[in-house]
Amino acid sequence: MLKELHLSVSLVLVFACGLLYKLTLRSHCFFACLPPFSSLGRLEDLLSNGRSIVFIETSERVEPPPLVSCAVESAAKIYPEQPVIFFMKGLSNTTQLASNTSSPAFSLLSAIENVFFAPLNMKRLFEDTPLFSWYTKINSSAEKYWLHVSSDASRLAIIWKYGGIYMDTDVISIRPIPEKNFLAAQGSRYSSNGVFGFLPHHPFLWGCMENFVERYNSRIWGNQGPNLMTRMLRLWCRLEDFQELGDLKCLNISFLHPQRFYPIPYPEWRRYYQVWDTEPSFNASYALHLWNFMNKEGRTPVSGSNTLAENLYQKHCPKTYRVLIQRAEETASREPGTGNR
Repeated sequence: MLKELHLSVSLVLVFACGLLYKLTLRSHCFFACLPPFSSLGRLEDLLSNGRSIVFIETSERVEPPPLVSCAVESAAKIYPEQPVIFFMKGLSNTTQLASNTSSPAFSLLSAIENVFFAPLNMKRLFEDTPLFSWYTKINSSAEKYWLHVSSDASRLAIIWKYGGIYMDTDVISIRPIPEKNFLAAQGSRYSSNGVFGFLPHHPFLWGCMENFVERYNSRIWGNQGPNLMTRMLRLWCRLEDFQELGDLKCLNISFLHPQRFYPIPYPEWRRYYQVWDTEPSFNASYALHLWNFMNKEGRTPVSGSNTLAENLYQKHCPKTYRVLIQRAEETASREPGTGNR
């Protein structure tokens, strides 16, 4: 009896230690919290189901600002059974932050079970794709829009290789996208590349990568991005105008109505940072693109402002709102020189 009791206590202690170890990793580590990417085995496992939600950062920035954090958190919230993988060029296989570092966005995102960070190694990514020869010859320092062009290329290669859904880091998810192979219309007969999804090895994306290289011209804004998607879609389909809120279907690709992701068009992007008399329901939308490239003024939600953006943060990325908006404002108000001592 005593022997059985000792065995039971030992098992409980082992379980408790294991649980404590996991919690410690989640709350105090940076890259140690992440899959062991030294062999890329775990990353391949996560991507292999073809259902990942993918975000990309092609700058060296490693601390996500509030809108990026909101995009990742909202996707994890809407797709709880799917891995949300954030590829960042600023990371490497050996990148670590000290355990006592102040990284609120990473802390809150790392605590979400289905969020994972991964280094973006473009040379390795482009292997076995039409993009490899282009990448090995290009002089990135001479490219005016390199951050954007390299992101355009990376998203094509990742989704072609592994499948899943790509989203820009200024897209807030509000409900699941039901389609497997889709492009998002930004306007009538014009595709965006800010959100798209495909099954692995879809020939449309292979054609996009070939066209990317054949018609490469980085001096034209969007030539490798939305213009590329639109060119290829026109080769595949005979595009028509949208009728009411109906989506279009071409072969096995769905061309989703502009209301699905762009209910507020880019010339009106400031409306996200305004107070609305009647807040829109966005019942026809799967996600909302906040046009951060247009936001040269650096607008961000302010606690208590009742703007549309603040309300979206509160509803769809509450952790980001509490930590990066409310708590950041409270901390700033207590700092010397702010008038609140």
